[in-house]
Amino acid sequence: NPPPPRPICSPLPRQKCLALLALACLVRPTALIPWTPLLLHQFWREPRKRPLLLSTYLPVGLIALGGSLILDRLFFGRWVVVQLNFLKVNVLHSLAAFYGSHPWHWYFSQGLPVVLGPHLPFFIHGCFRAPKRHRVFLSVVLWTVVVYSTLSHKEFRFIYPVLPFCMIFCGHSLRQLKRWRGAACTFLLIANLLPALYTGLVHQRGTLDVMGYLQGLCQTACGPAPASILMLMPCHSTPHYSHLHCLLPLRFLECPPDLTGNASYVDEAARFYTDPQQWLLEEFSNTSLLPTHVVFFNVLEQDISSFLGTNGYTRSASFFHTHLPQGRTGSYVYVYERN
Repeated sequence: NPPPPRPICSPLPRQKCLALLALACLVRPTALIPWTPLLLHQFWREPRKRPLLLSTYLPVGLIALGGSLILDRLFFGRWVVVQLNFLKVNVLHSLAAFYGSHPWHWYFSQGLPVVLGPHLPFFIHGCFRAPKRHRVFLSVVLWTVVVYSTLSHKEFRFIYPVLPFCMIFCGHSLRQLKRWRGAACTFLLIANLLPALYTGLVHQRGTLDVMGYLQGLCQTACGPAPASILMLMPCHSTPHYSHLHCLLPLRFLECPPDLTGNASYVDEAARFYTDPQQWLLEEFSNTSLLPTHVVFFNVLEQDISSFLGTNGYTRSASFFHTHLPQGRTGSYVYVYERN
């Protein structure tokens, strides 16, 4: 007789396993997506389905949802189902599409191949060589990618949770490559290490380096004339206060999605880049409101040079950012200080 199927979570720690899953879903509701095939697989192979549902699934789910409702009631001051709001905003109303959209096949044609990188051929090979009992993990990968493909807004980071499952199949591939295993491992080491060193130490470092420079202005925060900073960069370019660690006046271009349903809505960043010089003249018609420091990418310098010169700004620092400038992101980050 074949051995009995091994459950995803063994009976003894099953409640703990599901409790951790419930906690993950409360923190990030999308955590349920890759876990759905695994839960269905476990439920399908469980011979005592009714006790599993009534004594494990329902109690853990109700306790987690009840705890979430109570905590949100305490902090919001009213009853709110944040998981439902998450679904409405990101799926039903698709507000994330405000930040860009991609075709349905993007995760298959670009997203997953880029995330896997040099592991892609080993993943494909492993999918054919892995034992049948591990097909459930392949279903997790395919299910997750398919679900995210239905959303118009797509990002590489959304499919990061499937990487551990993909590595299972890469491992099976390497196991089959007996004669070439050493060469394959060497290839993977070099193909991962060199890009990691470049992207981690060189590429797009300027927006972090400039924060270290600006942090040196914190000593003026408690003085009679504290420094003030204006960030003229695309949204989310720098970490702002999380690296500044002091309460210096800091203004940056904002690009929140429209929650009012205004069809003609244009965010602040888009309005600025339409005519940078005019935006600055309108925002700082009162020169007493001018910041002491202005930070921007070098590609913007020519567009606002007249404003900088008229108001007495000179370049005080420059930081390398990338060898591959694109669009509004330049090769250097400039800091201009008002004399």
